[in-house]
Amino acid sequence: MARRAETIELAVLGLLHEGPMHGYELRKRLNLMLGWGRVLSYGSLYPTLKKMLRGALIEEATTTLTPVTRRPRIVYQLTESGQREFERLMTEVGPTAWEDDNFDIRFAFFSRTDMEIRLRVLEGRRTRLQERLERVQSQLSMTQKEVDRYAVELQRHGVESVEREVRWLSDLINAERSGDPGSTRASNTSTSSGGSVEPATTAAAEPAAVQPPEVSGQK
Repeated sequence: MARRAETIELAVLGLLHEGPMHGYELRKRLNLMLGWGRVLSYGSLYPTLKKMLRGALIEEATTTLTPVTRRPRIVYQLTESGQREFERLMTEVGPTAWEDDNFDIRFAFFSRTDMEIRLRVLEGRRTRLQERLERVQSQLSMTQKEVDRYAVELQRHGVESVEREVRWLSDLINAERSGDPGSTRASNTSTSSGGSVEPATTAAAEPAAVQPPEVSGQK
C-alpha cells in the first residue's frame, strides 16, 4: 500500500508540473496513465493529496464552481518544494525506478529526464523482466506435465507477454542510443495488439494475473 501511495504521489507531482489541476481532472489523468486494470478511486487519491498538502509539496491555488452543482472545486498546484521533489525523484535510478507501477509513471514523464537516465531506467527494467522471464519459463517447463492444459496456457500467455515487453524495451533502448526515440513506433505497432505503443501491462507480466486462454485474445 505504501509503495502504491508513493507511485500516486510521483504521478501527481508530474501532472501538476504541467500546470494546476482540480481533483477530478487529476483522477481522470491518473487513470489514463495507470491503465484500465488499475482504476484509481477518490478514496486512494485524496489521502495522497492531503499528505502532500501537509508536506508542502502542493497547495490549494483557487476554487472554481462546478457548472451543474455550483459547488466549489479545489484547484491544486505545485509549490517550489514540490517542484524540487519531482525533479529529484525523476533523477533517481535504482530498483524502484523499474518496478512495475513506478516504471509506468516514470516512463510517462521521460521527456523531463536526460538520455542517460532514461537508458539506465530502460535497461534496468529490461534486466528485471529478463530475470522474470527465465523464472516463468523454468516454471512452465517443470509444470506443464503436472497440470492441465488451461494452467499451461495461462503460464504460456505470461511468457509471451513478458517477451513482448522485453522486445519493446530493446527497441526503445536502441532508439535512445541512435538519438531517435520516435523510431520505435513502427516496430511497437507490429508487436503489440491493437497497434499500441505502450508496454505490456504489468498484470500480463505475471502468469497468475493474466486471463484464461478462452479469453486471452481480449484486451
